[in-house]
Amino acid sequence: MTRGRIKHRPMSEINVVPYIDVMLVLLVIFMVTAPLLMQGVKVDLPEAASDPVENQDPEPLIVSINAAGELFLNLGAEQVQALSLATVKQRVSVVMRRNPKKPVMVWGDRHVAYGEVVVLMSALQEAGAPSIGLVTESP
Repeated sequence: MTRGRIKHRPMSEINVVPYIDVMLVLLVIFMVTAPLLMQGVKVDLPEAASDPVENQDPEPLIVSINAAGELFLNLGAEQVQALSLATVKQRVSVVMRRNPKKPVMVWGDRHVAYGEVVVLMSALQEAGAPSIGLVTESP
């Protein structure tokens, strides 16, 4: 009676099926969480029929201004905390120094005073934003 020998697999035959399973799970996780990362402060956007802006950067810098005139910035976890205009200007200037072509978008509530939006846009230009887009909803 001969004893069975254990065959060893050469290193070139690594089983990659578990790695493919892990990659598919990660892909699903990223697909589900990516839309959640772009969420900002809830504002009632005005409606306007306009063409979308060409955007090469997948993550624009978004400054939100709600009906009460409070400012919010989509940087990190602090987007639920209202910021002063000087703080927003300082943080935007830091981002613009790192990436001067980063698009800057303003989410302004339809009930906010026009003058407050103009002051915000002026501060963003002083911070180094070459152009600022206004976000609207299509009617």
